[in-house]
Amino acid sequence: MADAGLFLHRAGVIDTEDRARWVRGAYAARAAWTPCFEGVQFTLGNAYYTHLEEDRADAYFAAARASDARVEHALPGMQARVRALLADLLGAPVLPRAGWSGPGLHIFPAGQWLSRHGGDVHFDTEGLLAPELAARVPALSAIVMLQPARAGGGLRVWDATYDGQPSVAHPERIPSAFVDYGAGDLVIIDSYRLHQIQPFSGDRDRLSITAHVVLGAAGWQCWF
Repeated sequence: MADAGLFLHRAGVIDTEDRARWVRGAYAARAAWTPCFEGVQFTLGNAYYTHLEEDRADAYFAAARASDARVEHALPGMQARVRALLADLLGAPVLPRAGWSGPGLHIFPAGQWLSRHGGDVHFDTEGLLAPELAARVPALSAIVMLQPARAGGGLRVWDATYDGQPSVAHPERIPSAFVDYGAGDLVIIDSYRLHQIQPFSGDRDRLSITAHVVLGAAGWQCWF
């Protein structure tokens, strides 16, 4: 990975034509967006961490197939493409995680709270089961930038990893690196690594595809 192992950045993994088609599909499916945290952000497809934090985890699993159907209708071929990209980078098949929703889309609206403040400083460990966390199984988070903001909205990644605590005191004292994605770019980080989406400006929503993968007994498995 680049920057002393903090992240991997691959430019232009999604071509302009497919990206434009998926952006159009995302906006055409606006009625199917799921509001999260009282509308601070939205998803197309169900994200596990938002459902968990809003005490809706049972609804996430009950609606996993319906979530994938909504995503496939709006962004045809996206989930399979993302799994194929990850399989190519990992050198091994990447399969859907049984019972979980597949890769989906995060929508951060322009001019709203997240654009001014950025996302939470966090780890991506919510989707890892207790035995997986205890064994520290390999897990990665992949982000494909479908539509970047006009300015800002990159990712800050810290030289700090999960140690059993959900947060880190004084991250400003810890060395970090910054990655600024272009349209169609892929960024991969260790899911145990501390990171934050940065504030952004302008009149364009920030749309990013997210997929998480974990290495289990059956190989790499993928979810949203």
